[in-house]
Amino acid sequence: MTHPEVAILLGLMLAHLCGDFLFQPRRWVDSRQRHKHVSRALYLHAGLHGLLATLVLALAGSGTGMLVVSVLVVAISHALIDLGKAHLDPSRLRWFLLDQLLHLLVLLGVWLTWLGSLQPLIEVATWMATPPVLTLAGAYLLVTRPMAIAIALAMRPWSSEVSDPGTLVAAGARIGILERFLVLTLVLLGELTAVGFLLTAKSVLRFGDLRERNDRKLTEYVLLGTLLSFSATLALGLMVRSTPWSG
Repeated sequence: MTHPEVAILLGLMLAHLCGDFLFQPRRWVDSRQRHKHVSRALYLHAGLHGLLATLVLALAGSGTGMLVVSVLVVAISHALIDLGKAHLDPSRLRWFLLDQLLHLLVLLGVWLTWLGSLQPLIEVATWMATPPVLTLAGAYLLVTRPMAIAIALAMRPWSSEVSDPGTLVAAGARIGILERFLVLTLVLLGELTAVGFLLTAKSVLRFGDLRERNDRKLTEYVLLGTLLSFSATLALGLMVRSTPWSG
């Protein structure tokens, strides 16, 4: 793929982000949610996306026929996807992510049609099947649920001795996953000093709460879990970096 070809895809995505988040008033969202297919805002929003796609494809030098068809596909599909979303619970993250994924798939289809080739998809699939990418994907997957379960099992002998920690339900597990994501990323980037700062920052944040509770067992339990999480992720990151294809 050449840089101009990739620039067109990025331009379409940028136009989508501007249309969905920068140029869309909140009242349009509310109107679409309340009035569904009779909402004027639904069609104004779809038309805006069509206009933005027109600007990108016109700059790319698309022919008139290709331009018209692509813009209609973008506008009509956007209206249909948003209409479907209007019938779902807007507070659920899954529907927001699905909505954005469908829009991006449409833009990808428009871009591939504009290129007249599936070669970009073949190149991406080939790249994703390489050892470095598969190793990174495996490492990031490991620090999510698999490592959370392993740490929970390792901590089980002491969990019964700890009183109610007084935290949000499942918040600790999610914090741990995000924490391990950060640690793994920093290790892979060779920023081990930053890992130390992250550990220190978490310790400072937790110190006040634990001191107020005056529960030594809880303090030791949290400290043990934190060190176990950091150590396992640090070891995993160093193992990934030591692979022959890590560079």
